[in-house]
Amino acid sequence: MTELPLSGVTVVAMEQAVAVPFATRQLADLGARVIKIERPESGDFARGYDDKVRGLSSAFVWLNRGKESIELDTKSSAGKRTLAALLERADVFLHNISPNAARRQGIDSQTLSAAYPGLICGSVSGYGTTGPMAEAKAYDLLIQGETGLMSLNGDEENFAKVGISVADIAAGMYTFSGVLAAIHHRSRTGEALPVDVSLFDSLTEWLSYPMYYTQYGGVPPRRMGTSHATIAPYGGFTTADGQRVLLAVQNDREWKRFCRDVLERIDLADSPRFNSHSSRVEHREELDAIVAERISKLDLTTVEKRLECAEVAFARMNTIDQLHHHEQLRGRGRWVSTDSEVGPLNTLLPPWFPSGVLPEFGRIPTLGEHTDEVLAWLGLSDASNRDESILSAAPAAAPTK
Repeated sequence: MTELPLSGVTVVAMEQAVAVPFATRQLADLGARVIKIERPESGDFARGYDDKVRGLSSAFVWLNRGKESIELDTKSSAGKRTLAALLERADVFLHNISPNAARRQGIDSQTLSAAYPGLICGSVSGYGTTGPMAEAKAYDLLIQGETGLMSLNGDEENFAKVGISVADIAAGMYTFSGVLAAIHHRSRTGEALPVDVSLFDSLTEWLSYPMYYTQYGGVPPRRMGTSHATIAPYGGFTTADGQRVLLAVQNDREWKRFCRDVLERIDLADSPRFNSHSSRVEHREELDAIVAERISKLDLTTVEKRLECAEVAFARMNTIDQLHHHEQLRGRGRWVSTDSEVGPLNTLLPPWFPSGVLPEFGRIPTLGEHTDEVLAWLGLSDASNRDESILSAAPAAAPTK
């Protein structure tokens, strides 16, 4: 294989923060040319989230490798001309401004689909383009609260938010998969389907399991820290050397092996209190106490060896500072070098990447780095097509795609 799957696809994105940039970064990883439209002077506000990556924002580094950045005021006359020229050449256009603002600017999917019949138009909004909350402001935290996700996290006393932007990531994933489906559909039929996704819909889909459990069972799952409302034993247990091991005994076969090889209490396997999935959940507190007492007498190495022998799934309860040097990332060659204004940075390969293609994802762009280059590509580089709304960057680097 010599080309990436999306080579030849051009994506234009009026994007900022997480959701749409996550979708377009994945498109860029697979070979699409992604032209990122940013506000003049300030740019994507994710550039300012922090400065932990040698002065760059960790969020921006994560979400924007391999893209071309142009500064453009899309409300100015020159900006509108440039955007129109981009849309004429684009295969996909994505944005994440509010539905009402998109309609005012004429960049909602309905308007653009009529004007550019071959263009796959799309957006990410908080609650969707219709419904009573269509215009409500929404951020990841607010969607976590509105969907009830936070009621599932934490302990018996406290709600807790998920520690990553899970609603944004969910919406970015559905936007990514939706665009891929739309590209395939267009290649077969010639029809360009819009791809409008909301944070609320995306996270609600991910919450369907506990939602159905509650809707039909009448009682919501308990907040149980690392434990599970419908599986036992499940969760974290402390070893004799102070380490934490996570257990997840999923079925009766595993339970019997766990009793025999790990707890060395084969009598528990057939005890009426523990001999079925439902009975173990019903007697969870007693069961957890037995498991905790036994694990507390063994060091982590011994526990891991016994679990491996029993073929019972387990994991260490690591902290986030242990992830970047995890042996599995090194062993699978997941790290790649990515160029940036502060020099080469280590970034991760995507979870799937075609074999036989060198993973060169392009640099992380500075603000407006490709403005002149893109304008020249559009034939708009002469003075009559420029005004204060289109700002020249420093001399542009070589194309990233």
